Amino acid sequence: MAKTPAPEAPKDESTSTVGKGKATPSRAEQEAARKRPLVPDTKEAKAQRKAELASARERARIGMANGEQKYLPARDQGPQRKFARDFVDAGWHLGEAVMPAMVVVIVATFIPLQFIQYWAFVALWVFIFFVIGDMIITSIRVKRAVRDKFGESKVEKGLGWYASMRSVQMRFMRLPKAQVRRGQYPS
Repeated sequence: MAKTPAPEAPKDESTSTVGKGKATPSRAEQEAARKRPLVPDTKEAKAQRKAELASARERARIGMANGEQKYLPARDQGPQRKFARDFVDAGWHLGEAVMPAMVVVIVATFIPLQFIQYWAFVALWVFIFFVIGDMIITSIRVKRAVRDKFGESKVEKGLGWYASMRSVQMRFMRLPKAQVRRGQYPS
C-alpha cells in the first residue's frame, strides 16, 4: 500500500517567498566575507583585554590577601592550613625580627672597629639559633593543636614546616594576611 502525502495547507501568496528570499552570493563575495586580518587584534581590543586581565589579577590579589578560599594557592588551602596560619599569627615569634637583625649587622660592618663587627656576627648567629629553636617549638605546638582539633589520623603532612616558615616572615609581609589579632589563638 503506497503512502499518500498529506494535503498541504493553502499558502498565502502575499507572505511567502520563492526560494530563500535572497540571491546566492558569488564566490568572490563569500571569500571576502570570510577574510580576516592576519593580526586580528586592534589596539582597542588589546587595551580592553589588558584592563580586564589587570582587574582580574587585582581581584585575585585582594582575595588571596584576605584569605578567600578560591583565590588561595594549593599550599594554603584547607581548614588545617587556615588553623595553622591563625595559630602562628596569634603569637609572637623571634623569626619576625631576623630581617631587622640582619640590617643591624650590615650597618655594624661599616663601623671600622673589628671588635664590633666580630660581636655583631656572633650575636646574629646566636639569634639565628634561637630563631631555629622557636621554629621547632612552633611546629610542635601547631601539630599538637591540629591533632587535638582534627584528630590524630587527620594531620596533613608538612603542616609543621608550613607553620614554622610562616613564623619567620614579618607579620605585615605574610600572605594571606593575618586574620587574627595577637593573642587571639584559634580554638
